[in-house]
Amino acid sequence: MRTASLSSHLEGFWSGKQEEETLLNVARELRAAHWQVQSKAGITTPPSNNFSLYDHVLDTATTLGAVPQRFGHQGGAVDLKTYFAMSRGSVGAPAMEMTKWFDTNYHYVVPEFEAGMKYDLVSTKALDDYLEAKALGIETRPVLLGPVSFVLLGKPSNASVTRASVLAAILPFYEVLFAKLHDAGAKWVQLDEPCLCLDLDEEAKGFYREAFSAMNRKSSPKKMLTTYFGDLGGNLDLAMTLGVDGLHLDLVRAPQQIAALVKKEAGDLRFSLGLVDGRNVWRTDLSRAIDLLETAVSRFGVDRVQVAPSCSLLHSPVDLDLEGRMDPEIRS
Repeated sequence: MRTASLSSHLEGFWSGKQEEETLLNVARELRAAHWQVQSKAGITTPPSNNFSLYDHVLDTATTLGAVPQRFGHQGGAVDLKTYFAMSRGSVGAPAMEMTKWFDTNYHYVVPEFEAGMKYDLVSTKALDDYLEAKALGIETRPVLLGPVSFVLLGKPSNASVTRASVLAAILPFYEVLFAKLHDAGAKWVQLDEPCLCLDLDEEAKGFYREAFSAMNRKSSPKKMLTTYFGDLGGNLDLAMTLGVDGLHLDLVRAPQQIAALVKKEAGDLRFSLGLVDGRNVWRTDLSRAIDLLETAVSRFGVDRVQVAPSCSLLHSPVDLDLEGRMDPEIRS
């Protein structure tokens, strides 16, 4: 019911019938409710900065000031009118392209990289959300779309703009944001890099080495590198040499990764095992999940292994409490 309430407030804001402050208050209430549910359920590291009014990739673009010229943004924080114009279009300014988020049915707003675009850290949403949860007594792990996946999933406007130049331009702002989170007391930050599960050319692999070398230079929370929707395959060695503190694997989509992982020398690296399917409504096969978990624990020890969803739960927005007429056998 709360989700429907948010939808109605969004529609009201878009139509001009709803005040911005009311919409933001509803969003704040939703975040608080979700964190409290997770905390009471015993989730040890609930995420923050995973709540979006439209799309998490768009959130990253507006955090970094990556606003195409046609939207008339003059620098500084991106207001909601501009944010929604980027995603839905406005008079004289067509919306940005949307395309499928890997092989899911979710669509994301494709970042545009224009010549002369001035990148800057114009939003501290990740920090604000972390502090919001902390004020409730809940320690969260802020979630950020990693810089390399952001660059690879976006599109340069013309040949004069390269992904390498965009990556170099945005990396300093990731470093600044990490420092702010560190100073605020964040113990971990989650960097989503799903592109690591793709076949990468040497340039893209170089992007990862460059990016993580830069991000590891300064004070920062510990980094959980998160991959999903596939098998790291030949990129497993690359991921394990990026200087991060933790690595998440999607073991629902690619359970064979565990066999490759336990053969590696991992130092003090911690592992988040994606054993709960984040993409459908069916119950977890506990026997299968426990077998994979025990394989990892026997190799790395219980203190270095976490149980997690395979990917973000935004792909399965289902609440059985709302399914009043479901067949009991299916419900089970």
